Amino acid sequence: MYDLIIIGGGPAGLTAGIYAQRARLKTLLLEKEVIGGQIAVSDIIENYPGFPSISGAGLMEKFEQHARGLGLEIKLTDVTDVQDKGKTKIVKTSEGDFITKTVIVATGAKPKRLGVPGEKEFTGKGVSYCATCDGPFFKGQRVLVVGGGDTAAKEALYLSRIANKIYLAHRRDQLRAEKIIQEKVLSIPNIEMLWSHVLKSMHGKIGVEKAVLQNLKDNAIKELDVEGVFIFVGINPTADFVDVEKDKNGFIKTDQNMQTSIKGIFVAGDCRTTPLKQVSTAVGDGAIAAFMAEKFVEDLS
Repeated sequence: MYDLIIIGGGPAGLTAGIYAQRARLKTLLLEKEVIGGQIAVSDIIENYPGFPSISGAGLMEKFEQHARGLGLEIKLTDVTDVQDKGKTKIVKTSEGDFITKTVIVATGAKPKRLGVPGEKEFTGKGVSYCATCDGPFFKGQRVLVVGGGDTAAKEALYLSRIANKIYLAHRRDQLRAEKIIQEKVLSIPNIEMLWSHVLKSMHGKIGVEKAVLQNLKDNAIKELDVEGVFIFVGINPTADFVDVEKDKNGFIKTDQNMQTSIKGIFVAGDCRTTPLKQVSTAVGDGAIAAFMAEKFVEDLS
């Protein structure tokens, strides 16, 4: 039996693992895909204290090295269910069941889909949700970026160094990204802003060849000849496998101690209801969750 099982290997999960190891809890971290989480595919991070500029992969490599250096046990497997048995929890995975005294859910979130015609058909054939993953395929070409937050703006900046022309379409008349990022985007010659525009559909034979947008102010239709469409319109929590109280969007509700509606199940990072989803806030969540998990285990004995 484990004292603690952490589900998710991103910034929140790895931080929780570091704190749990230092507390000498018998801990297991379970990750479905890649250690580091979504942030590992970010090109540049400029707002994590102590690192004025570092790649997402580089920062997460340091997190992982720190956690493993303390002896954190990590397994790659898919968690399908978490069952509350009072003083114990059963974590069901694709490789069998694990029994633990407490659980920290740190599974983060994944990009939202728009659900417009052509999106599903062309995913992987011109439609992407990760510029650093797929941007190099569009060297010297024309691409459309959809969104207006930090991610959309940062990915547009990254693509501006690869693609010949970037259209950045946002449904509002100003970006929601950090002001310093907005300034950079608006200063790049090959980024053209399409204010108050929404993507309606994508067309092509084998891959994307054309994107159709609508101007929300006058309903005018605009067609763009582009080879790629990058969509950054928000995230959905990865939390379907755990039955705890959630908000209307599926994010897990917690108190200030990261405690969920089930005692002994804590949450950290982007899968919980929080006003800011950043590496720095995920790290704080992970530290608190591990500290409270330690207290919970102590109270059981």
